Amino acid sequence: MGTSDTDPLVDSYSNRIGVPSTADEAYGYWVFVLGVLAGFLGIGLVMLSDTAGAMERGAGIAIAAIGLLFLVIGPIIRLPLKRKATLLSYLGALICLLAVGWFVTAFPDNWTAQFTNSEVQIIGLYGLGILIIALGSVFVPLLTSPREEQLAAESRAARAESERDAAIAEAEDRAREAERQAEEAKRQADAAVDERAERELLEAELRRIGDSQSQFELFTDRSGKHRWRLRHRNRNIIADSSQGYSSRQNAQKGLSAVKRDAFGATVVDLDRLDEEVTVESVDDAVEGDDAPEFVDEVESKAAFETYEDAGGDHRWRLRHDNGNIIADSSEGYSSTSSRDDAVERVRGYVQSADYLRIKPAAFELFRDRAGNYRWRLLYKNGNILADSGQGYASRQKARQGLESVQRNVAEDGNAEFEVYEDNAGEYRWRLRHRNGNIIADSGEGYASESGAEDAVVRVRSYAPVAHVLDIGSAAFEIYRDAAEEWRWRLRHRNGNILADSGQGYAARSGVEAAINGVKRNAPNADVAES
Repeated sequence: MGTSDTDPLVDSYSNRIGVPSTADEAYGYWVFVLGVLAGFLGIGLVMLSDTAGAMERGAGIAIAAIGLLFLVIGPIIRLPLKRKATLLSYLGALICLLAVGWFVTAFPDNWTAQFTNSEVQIIGLYGLGILIIALGSVFVPLLTSPREEQLAAESRAARAESERDAAIAEAEDRAREAERQAEEAKRQADAAVDERAERELLEAELRRIGDSQSQFELFTDRSGKHRWRLRHRNRNIIADSSQGYSSRQNAQKGLSAVKRDAFGATVVDLDRLDEEVTVESVDDAVEGDDAPEFVDEVESKAAFETYEDAGGDHRWRLRHDNGNIIADSSEGYSSTSSRDDAVERVRGYVQSADYLRIKPAAFELFRDRAGNYRWRLLYKNGNILADSGQGYASRQKARQGLESVQRNVAEDGNAEFEVYEDNAGEYRWRLRHRNGNIIADSGEGYASESGAEDAVVRVRSYAPVAHVLDIGSAAFEIYRDAAEEWRWRLRHRNGNILADSGQGYAARSGVEAAINGVKRNAPNADVAES
């Protein structure tokens, strides 16, 4: 039974004694108080009976008997007894009240008479009621153990908690599954968009090629060497082989290589390189820092092995003639056709796929979790020297922002570095264009102003000639695994991993050499079923 805010007995108890845990606690207290008052009143009437008469004496006895009953039953009402014990105590109280009523009706006039047989019976009945009260309130709880009920209650509570935990776990599983399905749907949608964009780009290029206003010419020069040239329809020669070939077939191969590789080839502006850089370092920058690592078509020293793993999935691995596995599929495929398609994709992507070469810093273009394109300038120790400070709606705009920073970091550029202290007490820098726009910032705080100024000096030095990794169809990612070993993985621009190194390397130079080995051997490698 709960407490009641409208019950005057409960309210009075709360105001004077304390807040009761149940209403019975307040009721039992007031019954006990009533018993005390009745007891004093009954005793007083008995003491006055010698002078006042027999009527007062009999009334005093009856009132005192009721007071004694209330004194006993009041604390019992307050006790948290089982229902059976409480009912037994109430039965004893009822018997006591019957005995008092019998006493009042049996001796209406002769209160001073000697004890008779009726008086003994009345007292016996009253005593029986008190005994039953005692049994219900004291002896029954002592003789009956609540252990079984307690165990049952604990079992019910444990079962309820288990059911609640199971419901929570099921809800979490449903939420995770829904999230996974949403991510998978988003990934598939992004992949479909990327594939559609790639297909549209290829179709546009094919249309452009079909509408070309130039043509290749194969001819034999005066020395008997075979050559090719690209002639516009206005008869101007816009490109030639620059060398002679011993056979017409070799000249045809050279021409085909130009047709294949010219589309999408990187443009390197040598005038943008620092004037103090030596000729040798310029060559290194062109071959190593500003263009993907293309390798000549040579006879492969490796072969693709296709096999079925223990789980029934179809996989591939690229094994060198020396027995080393230099690449593998990183995932299983449900069918041999899917696996073979994956092999062909790797063949097509590894030649043009680039990787970030940090010497000693490099720019990385990437897409953040919000779907915006950003760039950051990474130092060889992994620290971020600069970042875009904002997201761009397209990769092209992010690349334009990066190139703007490269142009403006010079002393005579159109932007200035500002070193300032942020709200956390750290020093930062930002590169502000003359038009007021912030085109780059430090990306992190420095403990001292000199630290931020040193970072500005490094950005001025490294940014103009830093290599830029701008993922085309695919790119190699170089990373450290949990064991601190260097690994690579070939990731398509839709996010799927096409291949990985299959092993770790002690140094970054080792994994870069492994990537170049895959570039050399994968395009022409044979496929063998193992």
